[in-house]
Amino acid sequence: MGQEFFINSQELEDKVNKLLPSQGGAGAGFDLSASTQIIPIIDLTESAEGSNLRQDLQTSMSHLSTPFGVVNTTTTIISNTGYFRVFGAMSCNDSPDSSSAVNISITDGSTSKILIDGRVTKKYTSDGAYPILPFDFIVFCKAGDSVTAESGSTASAVRGSTRQIATITGELTDP
Repeated sequence: MGQEFFINSQELEDKVNKLLPSQGGAGAGFDLSASTQIIPIIDLTESAEGSNLRQDLQTSMSHLSTPFGVVNTTTTIISNTGYFRVFGAMSCNDSPDSSSAVNISITDGSTSKILIDGRVTKKYTSDGAYPILPFDFIVFCKAGDSVTAESGSTASAVRGSTRQIATITGELTDP
């Protein structure tokens, strides 16, 4: 049998009364007490469940992944709300003085921001070697947001896949 102790702390009583008005905040309060007896508390709410998958498995590719390939155009690759994994590679085989774009951007409908800029891959050499820029990142899209992939010429490309990993509220989706 555990021992019981009474706690006389106005600060703690005020905090309990503020957070739990039904425990005395609106009427006669109760004394706080403590015990040496261990009483387990089990949280059965959904928020306490968490996930039994490792983080790398939660972001794995699956049949739900959506592949994309963009050459000489701009294509919307994500238009839904939530958290998405975007992975793939891009290259730009244009000459260094070309201004053609190769990138992945996010827009809110009025303003676009480049997330990955592939123009850094431009490298014209005598052997014709052009680097490939791999990418793998998580993006959050709120209502009205969309993610686009852009290739400004037939000599540049953005290829990859997207997969939603969580809803806009953070609830994980099945792989």
